[in-house]
Amino acid sequence: MISLFDRATACVQAIQSVYKEPIDIAIVLGSGLGNFTEKIKILHDIPYTSLPYFPKSTVKGHKGSLIIGALGDKVVLCQSGRFHYYEGYAQEEVTFAIRVFFLLGIQNLIVTNASGGLQANQEVGDLILIRDHIFLQPEHPLRGANDERFGPRFPDMMHTYDAGYRKKIIDIASSLNTPIKEGVYVSVQGPTFETPSEYQFFHRIGGDIVGMSTASEVIVARHCGMKVLGLSIIADTGYPFDKMKEISHNEVLDQVEKATPKLTEIVIKFIENL
Repeated sequence: MISLFDRATACVQAIQSVYKEPIDIAIVLGSGLGNFTEKIKILHDIPYTSLPYFPKSTVKGHKGSLIIGALGDKVVLCQSGRFHYYEGYAQEEVTFAIRVFFLLGIQNLIVTNASGGLQANQEVGDLILIRDHIFLQPEHPLRGANDERFGPRFPDMMHTYDAGYRKKIIDIASSLNTPIKEGVYVSVQGPTFETPSEYQFFHRIGGDIVGMSTASEVIVARHCGMKVLGLSIIADTGYPFDKMKEISHNEVLDQVEKATPKLTEIVIKFIENL
């Protein structure tokens, strides 16, 4: 059986056959955030289907390619289409792209997503700067034999979301007069949206937003020693009960699309000043 390291290395070689120069930062584009790539000068658009061992995205709103682009003097690698445990992928597959980014020499990672709000003072369209997460998915992404070439057996998670990066985002948002709140992201399996009692539970255990992605990728990124910034757009609210309403994935995408320009402007400023 081909090892995870060798599979990721084969994927790196395929990418480097197209683009060999250093890449400054990788961005995982969440639901509805694919339009970010319109703001960069695209150098290469690499479909997942052309990359060995790379999973395939199956969710609406997730394109399915790695896009290498220039933003000012920075080179950005965008993962347009992430993978989710609820799609039937193992966590090793969900996080495969992060391993590839690491082996490409990328040290900085931005993860974005759409989420459900867990606080009474939140509204649809609010921007949330992820301060920490609570991982509630049934399989841990580091379960199994550890390969020291990626990172240590027991990685520390004290400073998971880089404090310096968070301060920069707060300063940038302030300069743009764009409100942003900090919060704890609860990562669950899905694919169902949460019940009223689940929303209440996640609120009570310290969550501010909830979603079905992101934390697995972040855990692997920190295992590899990468610096992480997490950003979310609230697409629906579930706490308290009187704010909750029925929601569909199309509605999530619609709400995220409305708030995307604000998030995109902040991310562009962050990358330009990285």
